[in-house]
Amino acid sequence: MSTDRSALFAFLLGGVIGAGIALLYAPQAGYETRKRIRHGAEDAENWARDTFRDTVEGARETVAEGTEKVRHIISEKKEDIHVAIQAGKDAYYKEKDRLKEVL
Repeated sequence: MSTDRSALFAFLLGGVIGAGIALLYAPQAGYETRKRIRHGAEDAENWARDTFRDTVEGARETVAEGTEKVRHIISEKKEDIHVAIQAGKDAYYKEKDRLKEVL
């Protein structure tokens, strides 16, 4: 999936560069060309910022979900360990009492 995003980013970056070059060779006034390039750069910057923000937010959500799952699993295992320890203690005392009666 990372390769797909890299390829998409490279394709879009190539398109932006190509569009910029086309604008430079277009038959119009210099100030108009610079204005169009500036707007194109601002649009590209906004797109990159939004994409980065979305990616970071998605990563945060994934980490939060994973953390919650791990906490839940640890809580379950902690309870299992507690029950096993208690069962071991009960068995120990029961056997200890049985041996006292035998001896």
